[in-house]
Amino acid sequence: MARALYKGLLLIADGLGDRPVPAMGNKTPLEYASTPTLDRLAREGECGLMDPIAPGIRAGSDTAHLAILGYDPYKVYQGRGPFEALGIGMEVRGGDVALRCNFSTVDSEMRVIDRRAGRITEGTAELAQAVNGVEIEGVQCFFKESVAHRGALVLRGVGLSPHITDADPHADGETVHEAQPLDPSDEAAARTARIVNAFVKLSYERLKDHPVNRERVARGLPPANIILPRGAGVAPHLEPFPKKHGMTAVAVVETGLIRGIARFVGMDTLDAPGATGGVDTDYNSIADTLANALRQYDFVLCNVKAPDLCGHDRNPHLKAQAIEQIDGLVARLLEGYREPFYLVFTGDHSTPCSVGDHSGDPVPVLLHGPDLRGDEVLRFHEYACARGALGRLRGGDLVPILTQLMGVQEKFGA
Repeated sequence: MARALYKGLLLIADGLGDRPVPAMGNKTPLEYASTPTLDRLAREGECGLMDPIAPGIRAGSDTAHLAILGYDPYKVYQGRGPFEALGIGMEVRGGDVALRCNFSTVDSEMRVIDRRAGRITEGTAELAQAVNGVEIEGVQCFFKESVAHRGALVLRGVGLSPHITDADPHADGETVHEAQPLDPSDEAAARTARIVNAFVKLSYERLKDHPVNRERVARGLPPANIILPRGAGVAPHLEPFPKKHGMTAVAVVETGLIRGIARFVGMDTLDAPGATGGVDTDYNSIADTLANALRQYDFVLCNVKAPDLCGHDRNPHLKAQAIEQIDGLVARLLEGYREPFYLVFTGDHSTPCSVGDHSGDPVPVLLHGPDLRGDEVLRFHEYACARGALGRLRGGDLVPILTQLMGVQEKFGA
């Protein structure tokens, strides 16, 4: 494997893009935030807007990262569950169906009070043990906790199918859904849906009076008294990213999803001590881990989750604060790694605070490094980047742009 002339870093601020916020003078959280480092890099580099998949498509973090890494999600994506499961160290075999899950709070009528159980951070391992390894209709059900309220469920047995609807209603105030086969005539999907529904009911029975939840209720916290699965899928087969591009590659990860995607595409993974995947993450540790990764690998991927969480929580001021912390992360990285390298800084999708979910709005993108043409962008935010030299890109354009600058891309043609 040839050594790259320059190292490359793809740094993704999850959910970075937003819309005007009246309480911020109709600025976006990114425009409102103080970002001296990103602004300087914008003045020195090239900017643009990016549609992670295509204009107007509301990308998930999973499909967006696949597209950005050069894999067509319409061809390879088979559900988020396998990425989550592999990312937290679960085994996903051929024929297994994997689902991503939330620890959630419901009332006695199965109405969802809090899909994230107050963003629980303690006691989830004990809760997971209460349901892990159960057998339903001859199918083994393996469950493991992930970061905060998240977890993954792997179903192992014969006659299973990922083609089912979600038990998670995706909104507070809704009643827990019954998983259904997408095709009523699909017996394997009908059986899988039945097993998922039985698991959901079993989770409620085992967790509602669990000591962890009794303690939470005593402290005035919402109990994590049910597990809600969604995103059923099977493991995809992907060409390894290092082989595809002829370079070593690593992902510095905060969440199970990104770790799982990285492992599926053949990247190594590194954990930054203190990186939580939340607003309380250790940004300095992430910066230091990125600097070390650049010393060891040609290509580095990193996703910082906090802005997306703030968008989902409809909290624009906290989102602006998270963006300012990421600006500090970039500043610390540039102090810790002094060799010339190429940086692409962008988001995987927009999560507008007015929406509380992913939108199809494009995200700003910044390219910085040696020997670039530059443009006239003076600040890094959605409006300014719309006037940048990169124009309007798609996610699949980023890696080719990086690899040709890094010197690892083969010429197309004679």
